[in-house]
Amino acid sequence: MTAHTRCQPLLDVLRDPARMAALDLGAWDRLLRQAGAAGLLSRIAVQAEALGLDAALPDPVRPHLTAARTVATKQRQAVRWETRRVARALAGVEGPILLLKGAAYALADLPPAAGRLFGDIDLLAPRAQLGRVEGDLMLAGWHAGGKSEYDQRYYRRWMHELPPMIHLRRGTVLDVHHNLLPETARIRTRAEPLLADARPLPGFPGLFIPRDTDLVLHSACHLFHEGEWGHGLRDLVDLDAMLRAFPAEPSFWSGLLARAAALNLGRPLYYALDCCRRWLRTPIPDAIIADCPAQPPAWQRPLMRWLFDAGLASAHATCRKPWSGPALFLLFVRGHYLRMPWRLLLPHLLHQATTRDRQQD
Repeated sequence: MTAHTRCQPLLDVLRDPARMAALDLGAWDRLLRQAGAAGLLSRIAVQAEALGLDAALPDPVRPHLTAARTVATKQRQAVRWETRRVARALAGVEGPILLLKGAAYALADLPPAAGRLFGDIDLLAPRAQLGRVEGDLMLAGWHAGGKSEYDQRYYRRWMHELPPMIHLRRGTVLDVHHNLLPETARIRTRAEPLLADARPLPGFPGLFIPRDTDLVLHSACHLFHEGEWGHGLRDLVDLDAMLRAFPAEPSFWSGLLARAAALNLGRPLYYALDCCRRWLRTPIPDAIIADCPAQPPAWQRPLMRWLFDAGLASAHATCRKPWSGPALFLLFVRGHYLRMPWRLLLPHLLHQATTRDRQQD
């Protein structure tokens, strides 16, 4: 039994939401726990309502789905309100400010938006404007506080983003990026093409969203390079939704491969395409995977599938297998290895370990 077969019935419902109507209470108990842990319960609830399935579901299940839909609706309203404050704060900044990931999906009503939950607002700003962006956000109440001097230097010198900025009164969090990957990452890419080709976000003057191919590539590199596996399956569902909807544009697939090559993001795109097709049965043409740039060597693919399957199945205990712990540790090591060269990584990990020990004492 592979890792992802332990995620039934969650995967069954993600692949075909109509199957919810046939689940018994035992299956629903497992599904609700798995979906909740993976951050996907609101999505499933929205799909059930859209398909008119609520009346066919067991009575004990309906309150859970109603509550999940309410949470998603309230969160979407809140991010819309908060993003207007961000747009107002950054009105004087030259150059496009891009919304990324969850906020972009929600406010542009993109395919992954249905029931999508998120904890912060991600922005991408031109590096030359980063000081102005941070200053204007500070004047509006967001501050990068709570970080040690070491952590501040770590973010500002090596990472692709500022330290998280938290609003002093509302507690909302902004992640302000100036690139897609850290400055020290083994894969080098550039944010300028995304900024140059961004499209305006209607109703939010000064804010933009990436074009379709760039949305896919950013999601792919965030998941398969950064590796925040607690939300891994949710992020894969985002990719699945986009890869089902965006190919309605005839040039999408060829444009996606060309863009991946231009941005040096072929490897994370390959992993995204492979996992989407294996886990969610995303209809990706064989030729697209075969032609994806920067593919891993053949000997490496089974190992990476093993690791990624463990990461994608890590949200809930019922999805994990006995070898999940070692696999997740290897993914953790891999994420740091991709982020920084050894000469920086080893001192950083030593600092983090000693700091954690002192805090525990």
